[in-house]
Formats: sequence, C-alpha cells, structure tokens
Amino acid sequence: MIYTSPYEEVVIPEMDLWSLLFERKSKPFADSKAIFTDSETGRTYTFGDLRSTSLDFGRGLQALWDWQPGDVMAFYTPNNIDTPPAMLGLLCAGGIGSPANPLYTESELAFQLKDSGAKAIATQMPFIETARRAAKSVGIPENRIILIGDAHDPSGHFSHFSTIRSPSFLGRSTPVRVNARKDLAFLVYSSGTTGMPKGVCLTHFNIVSNVLQMAAIDSLYVHPFGGIEGKGDKGLGITPFFHIYGLTCCIMAFIYNGWELISMPRFDLERACQLIEQYKITFAYVPPPVILAFSKHPAVEKYDLSSMRMFSSGAAPLTPELVNTLWDRLKIAVKQGYGLSETAPVATMQLLDDWGKFLGSVGKLAPNMQARLVDPDSDKDVEIGQPGELWLKGPNVFPGYLNLPENTAATMSSDGFFKTGDIFTADKHGNLTCVDRLKELIKYKGFQVPPAELEGILLSHNDITDACVIGVEDKEQATEVPRAYVVMRAGLPTNSAKAKEIVEWLASRTAPHKKLRGGVHFVNEVPKSPSGKLLRRVLRDKVRQAEKAGAAKL
Repeated sequence: MIYTSPYEEVVIPEMDLWSLLFERKSKPFADSKAIFTDSETGRTYTFGDLRSTSLDFGRGLQALWDWQPGDVMAFYTPNNIDTPPAMLGLLCAGGIGSPANPLYTESELAFQLKDSGAKAIATQMPFIETARRAAKSVGIPENRIILIGDAHDPSGHFSHFSTIRSPSFLGRSTPVRVNARKDLAFLVYSSGTTGMPKGVCLTHFNIVSNVLQMAAIDSLYVHPFGGIEGKGDKGLGITPFFHIYGLTCCIMAFIYNGWELISMPRFDLERACQLIEQYKITFAYVPPPVILAFSKHPAVEKYDLSSMRMFSSGAAPLTPELVNTLWDRLKIAVKQGYGLSETAPVATMQLLDDWGKFLGSVGKLAPNMQARLVDPDSDKDVEIGQPGELWLKGPNVFPGYLNLPENTAATMSSDGFFKTGDIFTADKHGNLTCVDRLKELIKYKGFQVPPAELEGILLSHNDITDACVIGVEDKEQATEVPRAYVVMRAGLPTNSAKAKEIVEWLASRTAPHKKLRGGVHFVNEVPKSPSGKLLRRVLRDKVRQAEKAGAAKL
C-alpha cells in the first residue's frame, strides 16, 4: 500500500531559495530580528544584515571573480555565523554550495573538491593549510581560497569573504535567476559507508520544499516572538552546518521562520548548558548522542535548563528508553524525525503533542510525501506492522547522484520511489518506526536482530554511558551473533565478570535470539560520524583486521 502524509498539503512555489528567504511579500518579523548569534563572541546577524551581507558577497563574486551560474564553492569549516551569508551570497550569484567536514584529511577533502568540480573554497584560519594543500592537488588557485569567521589572515594572502565586494555593480542580474526544479543549490556528500562518498544533488526546489514542509509542523511550536517573555524562541546550534541536517534545519529554516540560533563551533555539554541558561534557549535540533549526554552527564545538574521545552532528534535512531530517561531527569520532551541527504533531509516528523504517545516512532510522513514499505526480497509491499524497506516520494527527494547514473537508477523504483535502505514498520495511524539499516541487520540463524534495539536497551543500564552493537561471525555455529561495545561510567570495573553481568542483564529483557552471544567488549568511546551516526562499520573493520592477524579478540 502507499502511505500518504496526514498533514495538510503545503503549497510549494516554483522559486529559488534566495527568493523564498528574502523576497517574500510579507513575513511575520522585522528585518531587525536577530537570526544568528555567535556563542563565543556574541556577534549577531539580523535578518536585514543577512540579506545585505549576502547580496554584497554575491555581487562581489560576479564582479571580481567573474563567477558563473553553476560554479561550485566548497565550505570546509565548522559552524560559524559567517557560513549563512557566504553560502547565500553564493546562491545569489547562481552558485552551488558543497559543504565538507572540517575533520577531513587533505586527501578526503581533495576527493570532494575534484568530484564536485569546485572552483573555490571557504574555510577558517585553523584549517587553511589543509585547504591549501587539497586545493593545490586539484588545481584550485590560492586566490580562490577565502576565509570566514573572526580571524583574518595577518599576512593578507587569503582574503576574508567580507572584503569581496563590488566597488560598482556592473549591471548583472543579482540575484541570478535559476530554474528551481533543475538547478542545484547544494551538492552534499553521503557518508560513504559503502564505497567512496557520493555527491547528492539537491535542487533549489528540493530545499524550498523541505523548508516549507518543516515550517508547516515545527512553526506550531516555535515562534519568532514566543519563548521566554515573548522575546522569541531560541535554538541551540549544535548540529553541523556541513551536514544536510544542520544546513536545512539550522540555517535555512531559522532564516525563513525568524528564529534565533545560538551557534556553537562544536558540541561541548557544559558549554551548551551555560548557553541554555544564559540565552534562555528553548529548543534544539540534535542527533541522539546529545540526548544521551543531557540524560546522563553529571554536569547538567549545575545549570538552570528550565527554559528548554523541546529537543527534536534526527540523524540516527533514538530509543524509547533514552527519551524516557531525559524526561525523567529534566522534563524535556524529545520528538523525533527521520531523513537522509537524499530527502533534503526531513522525510518524517513527529508532532510535539505526540511525543509521549508513540515512543520510538519518528512520526508521520512530512506534508506532500508518500511512502511504501517493501519486502527487500520480493519488492512487494508488506502488511501494516511488518518490517519493510522504506521507499519515499515527494518534492524534497533528490534527482540523483552526481555523475553516477547507475547508482541513481539502483536507488529508484520503476514507479518513482527512492529506496532508502532503511527498515521501518508502520502502525494503523501512519506512525513510522525505524528498525534498522537494511545492511546492518544481524542475522542470527535466520532471525533478524536489529542492533539499534539492543543499543537502546543497553543505554537504559545505569552503568553504561554509550553502546554500539555489531554482528560478528561465529564460525562454529555458522552464523552471525550480536556483540556489544560499551562505554562504562568512570570508576566501574571493566572485567569479564562485569561483561557477563551485562550479557545476562540484557538476555532477561530480550527474545532469546537477541542475546549477546558475541559478548561484551569495553571501549573508551564508540565511533560516530560528526552528525551523530554510529559508525558500526569501523568496529566491523577492526574485527576483520584482528581476525586476519590471528587475534582472538578486538
């Protein structure tokens, strides 16, 4: 069967992102409304500042660089409030933004620069040397490396984006008019869990659609003049801008809705608590590890977090146990959503009113979306309540991967649905629940064991602060068995007796086929991507390496 969104359909105009954000006939807030505030310096961009700064930069690109529509600029930087005006100035000039993880090595960055065909890079001073070497390796001249942020190059060799201004505009059309359905706004790169990272093409129409789909739901709870004493709801800017989650939900949505984002360059729990107390922050878009930190870290008790009323969690599955733990500790509601780079990213959303009713669910389909749940072996739709691969269709779904027609074709069904590779169930109300990644399900003697389910149970254990479960091969039984890698609270034992205790504790809470027959291994930290996804493949790779070396254990 085809599932449809229960929410009222959103009217999506045929317009580019710049026009949506800055050329509306009316908006519910003034140009003086603060939108982005730097957590460390207090520097702020109002809506009017954003528009004028972006326009100046866009005109400068056209006049001084002869920037052409369709040219790509990479953004190699952690969160900074200069990213939005630089990125929007690029869009204003008809360019395409390609954000890159600032933790990338020279070779990783060079791959993205080459694959995307980038003509320039925006970065910050601490990352300039890696950017310079990567640019050189792919033929980008150094005068096309620009800086954002508070630090300028003392030698003057690298220009700051704020200095790229046209002394006299030469009469070109600014903003450059684009075809919203065909022209790209962003070229983001998948995490590369299988093979090399792939360039995900996102059009202006994809991003415009997702901003409006989000606004239809989250503007019910978050307002430019809501929050404490009617001074406006404020969000905590933790999610990386270089990830599609932060790009859409923490840049574009905040500008469109007139919300203020207190931007952090990186997540630090204690600093986040200080900012919530100082700015009376009311909500945040976050990945599950942030929920985990607020649920269990002792530093939380030192701060007044009473202004916080909502976390919206995405980027990875969040278990009911963790949602309940946070509520019991801080009385902060957590609603979930689900999305991918290929859906720009939000595909499902949960109403805040529903968060406690359907624990574990990622909500219902976003407005204007359709879905199928399909048996991966037969391509036939599964019954309500049965697990199946989630297939999605909607205005926010990407047109394809860059220069990879075979990969694109492999992910699209004959009836135009995008195959997510994620396993879901649906209830009779249309609430969707993520079971696991198709390729990460553990098969124990034919029984499916979802790692995320076991991780959620383990995280409800008072002694465990983080956990990751993978399947390992048991040659004697000729099957995969689940193994857990856990991080213990400081000072607790990490010996065989404790491991056995945890195995038995979990076995008492699950079906027999989900028992941790691969054992419990203690680690200092669980590998995760910058967006908060568990990198199970990293642990699986280490297990394979250890087996090749003849080691009995990782």
